[in-house]
Amino acid sequence: MKATEKRSIPTLKNMQQVYDNYTVEDHKVWKILFDRQIKNLPTAATAEYLAGLDRINFTNDEIPNFEKTNKILREATGWELVAVEGIVDDQLFFELMANKKFPATTWLRKMSELDYLEEPDMFHDVFAHVPLLVNQPFVDFLQALSQIAVEHAGDVKAIDLLSRVYWFTVEFGLIRESSGLRIYGAGILSSAGETKFSLSNEPKHFEYNVDQILNTPYRKDIFQDRYFIIDSFEELFESIHEVRMLLNDRITKKLMFA
Repeated sequence: MKATEKRSIPTLKNMQQVYDNYTVEDHKVWKILFDRQIKNLPTAATAEYLAGLDRINFTNDEIPNFEKTNKILREATGWELVAVEGIVDDQLFFELMANKKFPATTWLRKMSELDYLEEPDMFHDVFAHVPLLVNQPFVDFLQALSQIAVEHAGDVKAIDLLSRVYWFTVEFGLIRESSGLRIYGAGILSSAGETKFSLSNEPKHFEYNVDQILNTPYRKDIFQDRYFIIDSFEELFESIHEVRMLLNDRITKKLMFA
């Protein structure tokens, strides 16, 4: 889910996952997407994602039930899923995560959209994001980044810069493990094609660098041409001070030359 896009949605308190509304096609789509991607992950995904997937108990024959999933998340890290209709505005997006609530859509793509979707669906939001929500350093980073964004609500430039950090970590981040380069970004984990591409020699790979990321715009309609590598989720959380410092530095310079 991209933080900088906006869509009008119903009042959040009225949103919920109505599990009985899922159709036969929905269940088929979930199974196809799950089976197609799960075979790629043992040698591609971070060990923490695989452990989280096992703990969260996702399977190919059952669309995740938010109520059941939230019981596990609350016990693990205190987080929970909240149902949203689609991409939410910046303020709500970050306010939710600043309060340990991850916004997730409840709808699934159609059979005709298996390979490309303009807007993230439940497979992306839930299959790709949720397993890492049981990892404490990762959610600590996610919450802290969101808290910074809440502090800068209404500042379009600040939100754009913070969205770059979110994009190149939470959505498209790579991690170095003893077994080699692995994926933790949900935007990659929900894409069979980008899973293979991101770990290949085709794109550029950089060490995690907050300053470089803040200077790097991105596109959402193509495979990324560059990825940033962390050594641990603790490193990610420990970079929050630098994120805040460099963001404030850019805001100060902007005001000086306005």
